[in-house]
Amino acid sequence: MVKIVATAEEFNSIIKNNQVVIVDFHATWCGPCKMIAPKFEEFSKKYDKAVFIKIDVDEVPDVAEQAGVSSMPTFLIYKNGEKIAEVVGANPTKLETEIKKYAL
Repeated sequence: MVKIVATAEEFNSIIKNNQVVIVDFHATWCGPCKMIAPKFEEFSKKYDKAVFIKIDVDEVPDVAEQAGVSSMPTFLIYKNGEKIAEVVGANPTKLETEIKKYAL
């Protein structure tokens, strides 16, 4: 299940307190973001050893800035609080390849 994150405090707490976190930085106006959203949801059910969260860059811009996100969608993978992987763009195959490396 994908959790919607609404504050920087919540984001920081989640990435620090979970072993593997997959983050979807998206925007409501972004067509590719909407296209890949169902796949991200599907991956959250398939790879249940990871925590999946979504952050709307317009609602929580400080987190997007903190993470260095400049394109949507951007997917970041954190392990024990450290960023270990990044996928930019709506590429479900590439995203799943990265998730498999860390969430199995």
